[in-house]
Amino acid sequence: MKKVLVLKVGTAAITNGYGDIEEVVVENICQQLSILHNKYNVILVSSGAVGAGKKYLQNYAGSITEKKAAAALGNPRLIQKYAEFFQHSQVGVAQVLCERHHFSNRKQFLQLRSTCEALWENNIIPIINENDVISDHSLKFSDNDEMATLLAIGFSAEKLLFGSSMPGLLDGEEVIPRIEKFSAEIFSCAKPGTSRGGLGGMISKLSCTRLATNFGTTVVIFDVRKDGNILRAEQFQTGTVCSAQLCNISAHKKWMATGSLPTGRVVIDLGAAEALKKRKSLLLVGVKSVEGDFEKGDIIEIYVDGMEGVEDVFAVARAKISFSDFESNKKQKNVEIAHANEIVIF
Repeated sequence: MKKVLVLKVGTAAITNGYGDIEEVVVENICQQLSILHNKYNVILVSSGAVGAGKKYLQNYAGSITEKKAAAALGNPRLIQKYAEFFQHSQVGVAQVLCERHHFSNRKQFLQLRSTCEALWENNIIPIINENDVISDHSLKFSDNDEMATLLAIGFSAEKLLFGSSMPGLLDGEEVIPRIEKFSAEIFSCAKPGTSRGGLGGMISKLSCTRLATNFGTTVVIFDVRKDGNILRAEQFQTGTVCSAQLCNISAHKKWMATGSLPTGRVVIDLGAAEALKKRKSLLLVGVKSVEGDFEKGDIIEIYVDGMEGVEDVFAVARAKISFSDFESNKKQKNVEIAHANEIVIF
């Protein structure tokens, strides 16, 4: 069975400052993906719809409504170009529009995966993007870097390629060729801000890359505009290659950790954190505070009080009791908050 490869292409890489689609770049992308399509089940996550559509709106100022309208205008133009150039290699394309809540609903995510499998069986590459026209702003993906990452993790992709307008992560003027593990020093190399027309940026890519590599996917950040660079990136011959970490958790737990939308927050003490690391269940005795309006069965985030990096999520879990149950069981310290089998530590 073919491994999965996800390519995310940024807005600045495939459109110019006037919102025109860079046809030479898009054609090169299609030629290279057609080759990789013989080896992998390919997913293409392409930004650029808003960038390609905004020039058709008078006095465009970038409001949320205008961005939605621009996406509605730009999406068909972008897909048309991809379809035109993929046709040269007799490869079909299909547009798949998702929203964040489709990932948080396990049944809907499995339907998405089944649909992609049916497309691959018919020599068709899915081009996946957010349904910007109707997406609830409060539940949107932060950017297409996040969407591509959740797809890579959810599909257990072997490789995630971030096709950028940058040659990789820079340390001064030099590209860092490989990252084995992430550190504060690595993140300090990323400059704040975004590329022209984009929502993300290098900090976003590094955050997403750290998550993807933790769940077993190798990530490459590279300049997609250079002819042949996708093929080089697949072979780890260009850009910044970020090594996958060993990950043996199930697909269901991967979904819990990344695809689900947590509805509560629990802060635990250091003792409870050590117990969770030993695959123990979470008991009320180790809980210091609780926030959120969640029900039994909802996904909650777990933070650790007193641990370095306390602002980072320590784990996620499926709650065995609701928020109201917390309030009524405060004195019963042995109440099980989450079973060990339903806890995923990052």
